[in-house]
Amino acid sequence: MNPVLYLVDQPALIEFCAGLRDASWLALDTEFFREQTYYPQLCLIQVASTEQIACIDPLALPSLEPLLDVLYDATVTKVLHAAYQDLEIFYYLRGAVPTPIFDTQLAAAALGYGDQIGYANLAQQMLNVELAKTHTRVNWRQRPLAPEWLAYAADDVRYLRDIYRRQQALLAEQGEPETLAEAFAALTDPARYQPQPQEAWRRIHDHRRLRGVQRAVLRALAAWREEQAIRNDRPRRWILHDGPLLDLARRMPDDLEGLTQIHGLPPGTLRRHGSALLECIAAVRAEPPEQWPGLTATEKIVGFNGLSS
Repeated sequence: MNPVLYLVDQPALIEFCAGLRDASWLALDTEFFREQTYYPQLCLIQVASTEQIACIDPLALPSLEPLLDVLYDATVTKVLHAAYQDLEIFYYLRGAVPTPIFDTQLAAAALGYGDQIGYANLAQQMLNVELAKTHTRVNWRQRPLAPEWLAYAADDVRYLRDIYRRQQALLAEQGEPETLAEAFAALTDPARYQPQPQEAWRRIHDHRRLRGVQRAVLRALAAWREEQAIRNDRPRRWILHDGPLLDLARRMPDDLEGLTQIHGLPPGTLRRHGSALLECIAAVRAEPPEQWPGLTATEKIVGFNGLSS
């Protein structure tokens, strides 16, 4: 079993990265904290080659550039499991994601292990390895990191190497599907990682219950919330929870008195943002129906109101 390096100083990072120069692929994972911010806070990077495993502490290091230079080398395949959130972090670091990518979750689906299988489940099925699940809720910003936390983090890349090699062999036997290569390539599209406030409404549970102008109001309010969250680097729910957002879209109040009837709308939000919320709603109600999202052609022609009960 490879010893795990815990890298907290620049010379050690440079030396480790020098040892990766001949690697054709690397297993990669991250630990981050996002409970109090819009953008993820990178707390740990785990990297494994065939010979080495390292947990790299971005909170202790003055610069990650030696590592990023390796990860952004287009001759080195980066192997991740359920890669989106990890790649999002690297997008925010450099404005692009490292390429090329191999996602073991997508490969598992192509090999018949089911869609969106978790890493621990896949390790059990492919390698007969039981991984601990006791540290899934760790606050990775905390220092010092406990030895058992570092061991848990290292396992996220230790067995990822073996899963990758096994999947490579199986895909070679079966013939790698063209759709898998397309899915890997899609993960590197920068547009996937750019905030899109106008699309934020689609993530809200029960948004499909609204139609017509109500859905248009929801889109506008969700975009406003997203922009506030981005500007202040705060979680969406700290700006406004989904429940009152949906209720605002259903009721479409036109004055401050109407806002007070919205269940779950905090008084502080009402004071700070009441006027902005009313302006959002009024602006949408003044739009022509053809600008509302999710309407059929017939509904747009007749100006469907789509008021839900």
